[in-house]
Amino acid sequence: MPTRLPALFTQGFATDPYPAYAALREHAPVHRTTLPSGVEAWLVTRYADARAALGDPRLSKNPAHHGEADGARGRTGIPGERKAELMTHLLNIDPPDHTRLRRLVSKAFTPRGVAAFEPRVRELTDALVDAFADRGEADLLREFAFPLPIYAICDLLGVPREDQDDFRDWAGLMLHLPGTPGGGARGGVARSVKKMRAYLARLIHRKRLDPADDLISALIQASDHGEQLTENEAAAMAFILLFAGFETTVNLIGNGVHTLLGHPEQRARLQRSLAAGETALLDSGVEELLRYDGPVELATWRYATEPLHIGGRAVAAGDAVLVVLAAADRDPARFDAPDTLDLARADNPHLGYGHGIHYCLGAPLARLEGRTALARLLVRLPDLRLAVDESELRWRGGLIMRGLRSLPVTFTPERGARAAAAPAAPPARPA
Repeated sequence: MPTRLPALFTQGFATDPYPAYAALREHAPVHRTTLPSGVEAWLVTRYADARAALGDPRLSKNPAHHGEADGARGRTGIPGERKAELMTHLLNIDPPDHTRLRRLVSKAFTPRGVAAFEPRVRELTDALVDAFADRGEADLLREFAFPLPIYAICDLLGVPREDQDDFRDWAGLMLHLPGTPGGGARGGVARSVKKMRAYLARLIHRKRLDPADDLISALIQASDHGEQLTENEAAAMAFILLFAGFETTVNLIGNGVHTLLGHPEQRARLQRSLAAGETALLDSGVEELLRYDGPVELATWRYATEPLHIGGRAVAAGDAVLVVLAAADRDPARFDAPDTLDLARADNPHLGYGHGIHYCLGAPLARLEGRTALARLLVRLPDLRLAVDESELRWRGGLIMRGLRSLPVTFTPERGARAAAAPAAPPARPA
């Protein structure tokens, strides 16, 4: 009798998908299913198959290769990006265009530039903690993990401070976070994309006339053998850095704190390391948090350009393929004790930020923000604890990303925090 596979994409699955992924890895490692949107796709769950698929040039990122393109139009990718003329970014294109764009963007988005941004990330982090540290309670998603990457990427892009709360509002619509401006509204992603596109067009025009020391100016000026980004390409790249960059970091911080709260021995070990001024465990710990319960559950869409086999299953040309990073990163064939959190794990080639030519360009910035956020929280609020029972937490039911809707916590108030706060971030609008 065939093995009965677990239900996917239910609320229970969203809360803890890992048992279902373990069953798929064992019984149906390459599994064809119907997604909540109605689109049919293959789910790839074993590490070896996932890593191979992420680097397979026969799996295109271009939605034009989707065999159901007409019927599935608007049901894959980011809602609204096609109408907003924001399709020409790195998540939607293949070589040679991908090679050209990534080379140009890499000239602007350098590891050295990200490293130089660390003092600003720390300043933002402390200012956000200052705003609630004397209360003894907070929703870490709404008040910390959500605004930090928004303000950070806006600063990096060169969005003026007076405009940054607009981006915060649009991002709230994208994530449907309760208590954020516009959060919880349906259909908000496409509206937010449209507003962002109009704003970016105006900002790019201003930066062409009056460039500054920021990422949008660098994108406009980047050239390679006389080639430069078109205005649409620059807008699309700024958009995807914002869209992909902020949500992955929100979830890295939120999921990371949630995981540490559920593993007090590992958390105490990290706190002792930080108190001693050591950073090695923090660095390996962030990598382990990315593996154990990372921000990206499934890699973004891929489409077979020709018939091929993945894990012994025949995939037809035009089929959609989704690599399940969350399943691959807990594959016992690759990781020892994969369901155990070990912040000092040394052998950890996780796929949390992908693999191959589409490896996440913003990974250094996300890691910087994640390290800084977790370190400052654990040092400043050492007795941080959940304010509700674990069963009361709700996870956002999405497809690509994995993250909480809220993370209410309590802690011993840090007296005088607000009085010491520096105006590092724009003031938050009332929720």
